[in-house]
Amino acid sequence: MDGSNSSQASPKESAGAVPFSEAFRVWFMIGCIGFGGPAGQIALMHRILVDEKKWVDEARFLHALNFCMLLPGPEAQKLATYVGWLLHGTRGGLAAGILFVLPGAFVMLAISLLYVLGRGVPVVDGALFGIKAAVLVIVVEALIRIGRRSLKTRLLIGLAGLAFIGIFFLDLPFPLIVAAAALAGYLAARSSPALLGLKALAEAPAEPVPGRWRRAAVATGTGLVLWWAPVALVVVMLGPSHVLVDIGMFFSKLAVVSFGGAYALLAYMAQEAVESYRWMTAPEMVDGLGLAETLPGPLIKITQFVGFLGAYRDAAPFSPIAAGVIGSAMTTWVTFVPPMLLIFAGAPFIEQLRSNQRLSGALAAITAAVVGVILNLTVWFVLHVLFANVEEVRAGWLRWFAFDPLTLDLRATALALLAAVLAFRLHRGLLEIILVMSVLGVILRFAMGA
Repeated sequence: MDGSNSSQASPKESAGAVPFSEAFRVWFMIGCIGFGGPAGQIALMHRILVDEKKWVDEARFLHALNFCMLLPGPEAQKLATYVGWLLHGTRGGLAAGILFVLPGAFVMLAISLLYVLGRGVPVVDGALFGIKAAVLVIVVEALIRIGRRSLKTRLLIGLAGLAFIGIFFLDLPFPLIVAAAALAGYLAARSSPALLGLKALAEAPAEPVPGRWRRAAVATGTGLVLWWAPVALVVVMLGPSHVLVDIGMFFSKLAVVSFGGAYALLAYMAQEAVESYRWMTAPEMVDGLGLAETLPGPLIKITQFVGFLGAYRDAAPFSPIAAGVIGSAMTTWVTFVPPMLLIFAGAPFIEQLRSNQRLSGALAAITAAVVGVILNLTVWFVLHVLFANVEEVRAGWLRWFAFDPLTLDLRATALALLAAVLAFRLHRGLLEIILVMSVLGVILRFAMGA
């Protein structure tokens, strides 16, 4: 079978149409040049896999993307894993999923090392100061983009508002918000799918894939063992209270509730890492997002930066650098193994999932709630970047952040406004904005002691 019709083949047939060595090289290239967040990475894969290589057709690519959106975890990595599985079975999925993450993970590790070793150097501090301004614009852009795409009905707008109130004022756990939104969407899709902007399904469910339950059971069992083995090893060697166990447990939990991509998780992760675990400060979290935005690979690799700093600052019995590297590896492992597990377990059911109206309703509601969570993230970042004095205040069930207007950082504000002009008026690219802000931050650092 030639490459022109390989998109209609089974995984086994496609393996004969596309040489594995060529696919391996392509996945590695995508992992090295996958800048621009999930939207840019998905567009890159579409151009290479659909338009240039013609390994899958448009319908199958979009079908796979819709399936990946139903699952937690970085959608671009899940899409790469699924297409890899489609072409070459399990080995193809492993190669695609791992190579999509690995180049960016190594670069993120190097940046983390530079970050802790270069603090106090004027050029580094100035660049990080400028990047903070770019981060605000990046988050606002994500809020606008996802909101326009997702909030199609009044019910969805209401769910977004409730999610914002729940996480910002009531401090409800992010997993609880996701579960409540999923339940609301599931129930609404049963009775009135139009309330969620869903149309009646025009196609009947596809025929079940033979042996799908056995495949799912094998993939699930193997994946669970691989996922938890490093955490169990640390418990045995260092005890259950070690920071590496906390890192493994926290980011494992994060991996299974990461609907809506990295931006949806940042507020929850930031508040837990900063306020509960005290692995880092709020400005360092903003630094981490800015650094992650400039590197290839999934944006959710910012978790690796958090894990590095958490282990670096509670290093015993290792040296700080060794602990940071181990913490970075632990975080990367438990962040990216679960989404791959879900792909391998769920791939045989993909046709049935596509035609499930109730699951589509749950996903639509979750995505709406994610908009409210990202709004919370936006407010949190604005306060911590622009004001020097921000405090969490609680009164009974209510929680909010109080700030002193007199502590407004005029230099950070000016840079943020300039970044907004570059993004929204001049429509400059993400990397260009970050580069300009970094240079301006360095100039301010030397000229005005910023």
